[in-house]
Formats: sequence, structure tokens, C-alpha cells
Amino acid sequence: MLSASLLQPESMEAASMEAAEAPIPSESLMDQISKYKTMMIAAYKRKPIPYWILLVLGIIAMVVAFPASSILSRVYYANGGQSKWIISWVAVVGWPLIALILLPTYFVTKTVPTPLSLILFLSYVVLGFLSAADNLMYAYAYAYLPASTAALVASSSLVFSALFGYILVNNRMNASIINALFVITAGLTIIALDSSSDRYDNVSNNEYIMGLVWDVLASALHGLIFALSELIFVKLLGRRSFVVVLEQQIMVSLFAFLFTTVGTFVSGDFQRMTTEATSFKGGRSAYYLVLIWSAVTFQLGVLGATAVIFLASTVLAGVLNAVRTPITSIAAVILLHDPMSGFKILSLVITFWGFGSYIYGSSMDDKQS
Repeated sequence: MLSASLLQPESMEAASMEAAEAPIPSESLMDQISKYKTMMIAAYKRKPIPYWILLVLGIIAMVVAFPASSILSRVYYANGGQSKWIISWVAVVGWPLIALILLPTYFVTKTVPTPLSLILFLSYVVLGFLSAADNLMYAYAYAYLPASTAALVASSSLVFSALFGYILVNNRMNASIINALFVITAGLTIIALDSSSDRYDNVSNNEYIMGLVWDVLASALHGLIFALSELIFVKLLGRRSFVVVLEQQIMVSLFAFLFTTVGTFVSGDFQRMTTEATSFKGGRSAYYLVLIWSAVTFQLGVLGATAVIFLASTVLAGVLNAVRTPITSIAAVILLHDPMSGFKILSLVITFWGFGSYIYGSSMDDKQS
């Protein structure tokens, strides 16, 4: 009995060690698909149908409207348009469309407008001025660069958003996000080194280089605007809701519209619109249709991005922003016959990789917090 009692723990320990060393069966591909399917069905049932309808509409608006607006900007210049102020004005002239969405939202959500303090008012004025300058820089970029190239260079705004967010708002940065910044910068460098392959015949080498410079500067300013907007939410508003985001977008767009309108008048471009429309390829109707749809598509993209951020997350908005870059580039190649060199394809792949790394890093931060 003594020997049996002494041997029993050893045998139990050996059995437990064998069980611990036994390999854990891995899930098959079908099991993983079934698990994700169950998770998606559960997520779908947790939200009402109107929620999913609005989210899908927001996603469509982001991945269709923003690329369409970029393509139309290039169509304007390719068919005889010359004014940079007109294109920057078109980007903000549609701000009343968002106001029409906001007014009934007050009644539906039973909320009141956010009180407008002096410092909040001045913040909107500053952001409006920066947005006006940002739109003007992008207008110069699309005047001298193919739409596919301009879209790829503009993706560097993610780099500046992360840097300014880290400096101004104390956003966290992990290894994946830092890797994304270097990867996207590498893609931008490839575009700069391959500048001779996609330059239009009517664009000089100096104009092409200035287009790249304006595009990078506009992307940097775009990143600063995002960081300052987030700082306003943190320091002044203290909350983030669909109504508050719409209010901020309307106020910033309103002041950007006022600044851009003054600039367009002073430059004389409003007075030259009639002459420009007459010489536009396709005639006056085509000229005004391009400008109108540029304004409408840009505001639809802004509204869609607002809806996605509020209904889902900034990570999903980042995914859609990543998808927007190749959509714009491919659409420009198909519709505008933009040249697509091997270096540009490599830059596109690298940029997409950088977006993926950034999204993964952001999702890891969200899970930790």
C-alpha cells in the first residue's frame, strides 16, 4: 500500500505532463469562417436595420464621392480650366448641404445647438482659414499632377496626422504605426524619383515639381487640421456626437468658404468664369456641371466620413481612406488615361501596405484602451 501510494502521485504527474505536452488541435479554415460568420450575425442583430443602412450609405459616400471629386478636379484642368481659386472655392461652396442635414437632426435627436463661446468661435475661424489654404494647395497639385499621382502623394497626410496627433493630442504611437509612417514615406519617395514618367506634355518640369511640393504641403496642413480638430473636441467641446461633428464641419466650411470667396474675388477669377466656360471643352454646360458635381461629391464624402466615424470607428474610416487611394488611382488610369508606370504601381502597393500597418496599430491601441 505504501509503494502504491507513493507511485500514484508520480503517475498522476506524468499523466498531467503528457496532457500538457499534447498538441492543441488548431482550428480548420471552415471553423474559422464559421466563427467569424457567427460573430458577424451577432453584431448585425445588436444594431437596428436603420443603423446598417446609414453605415452602408456612409461607406459608399466615402469610397465613391471622394475619388469622384478628385477625378472631377483633374477633368476641370484637363479640359481648359485654369483657376486654382475656383477649384478651392468649389470644395467648400457646398457647405449648406450639410447644414440641411443638421437642422432636422436637432429635432430627431432632441438636442440643442452647442453654445458658441469666443474661444470656440476663434478656433473655427482659424480652422476655416487653414482649410481654405489647404484646398488652394491641393488645387495647385491637381493642376500640375495626374490625378493618380496626386492621390498617392496626398496619402502622406496620414503620416502628418499621426505626427501632429502625437505632438498636440498625445495620441499613442506603437511599432506598427511608426512602421506605417516610414513605409508611406518610402512610397512618396518612389513617386518623387519617378517624376519623368507621368508628366503631362503641357506641364513643365518645374511645374511638376511644384505640384509635388504643394501636394506634400497640403497633406501636412491636412494632418495639422485633423489634429487641431481633435484638440478642439478634447479641450473645448468635451464630447463627440454626430451633431457636434456636423456642427464643427459646418462652421469650419463656412469660414473656409468666406475666406476662399474673398480670394476668388480679389484674384478676378469670378469675373473670368464666363470666358473660361466659353472656351471649356464640351461647352458652358459641361463646365458648370463639372463644378457643380465637384461641390456635391466633396460634401457627400465629408458627410459619409462623419457618419462612418460616428456609427463605426475611426479605424473603419482609416480602412476606407486606404481603399480610396487605389480607387482614385485606378479610376484616373481608366477614365483619364493617366500613365501608370511600374514605379507608380510599386508606390501604390507600398502605400497600401503602410495603410494596413497603420490600421493594425490603431486597432491594437483601441483594444488596449
